[in-house]
Amino acid sequence: MTHVTVLIGAGSIGQAIARRVAVGTTVLLADIKEDAAKAAATLLTSAGFQTTTAHVDVSSATSVRELADTAAQLGDVVHVVQTAGLSPAQATPEAIITVDLVGTAHVLEQFGRVIAPGGSGIVIASQAGHMIPPLPQDQNEALARTPATELAQLPFLQPEFITNSGIAYAVAKRANVLRVQAESVTWGDRGARLNSLSPGIIMTPLALDEFNSPAGAAYQEMIKTSAAGRVGTPDEIGTTAAFLMGRDGAFVTGSDLLIDGGVIAAIAAGRYQLRMDG
Repeated sequence: MTHVTVLIGAGSIGQAIARRVAVGTTVLLADIKEDAAKAAATLLTSAGFQTTTAHVDVSSATSVRELADTAAQLGDVVHVVQTAGLSPAQATPEAIITVDLVGTAHVLEQFGRVIAPGGSGIVIASQAGHMIPPLPQDQNEALARTPATELAQLPFLQPEFITNSGIAYAVAKRANVLRVQAESVTWGDRGARLNSLSPGIIMTPLALDEFNSPAGAAYQEMIKTSAAGRVGTPDEIGTTAAFLMGRDGAFVTGSDLLIDGGVIAAIAAGRYQLRMDG
């Protein structure tokens, strides 16, 4: 039986993860930009991977359901890598809630139907989800368990509360972590595991957009005050994801791993003063 790795969002972090976990599987690369999926497929094919591509709009439950069905038709879905998202410099608060928060919920619900026994999934969250204060328990529960198609209607996600893209991004990424924990139970019923990673500043095109935005100076200061004193690389995220998704991480599920070079620790120590400007 063919084994299938599904990569949603064909950027550099997703590719780095696929290179480590997808050997011997068919890699289904899905992106809202079909050219991006095809370009990533060309790179992986030239490196010896079996690939195919698909269009997906994670904000659409129908689109994600069709992708999950397509993946299951290809074979046993053994890996799901969800990296699709927008950054604060790229989108409005409403778009970030729709893609980063609701979109991830669609992916976890739909692929929870088809993930194979022994399979594993990883969601790319963000250090931003660790930057905001604890949410009220009722909001945590709502973010974790509200059906994906109803999430955007939650009262505390409306524009009067989510007032800029920075706040939208942080709340969306906090929601990703909560959602992974909740959905890992359903995935576990199928004998599969699900975790999230919360990267810090990783050098990707998305990060470059942030560096070139009004928030760029804050990003530089954030790096300077962190213990690592540098940005991270997609390969470092790929290595960590491979541990969580592979045999060595077989006892880890429903968890989030912060991999940020010490940024959150620097904030907690008062070495960096956090701003949530959008």
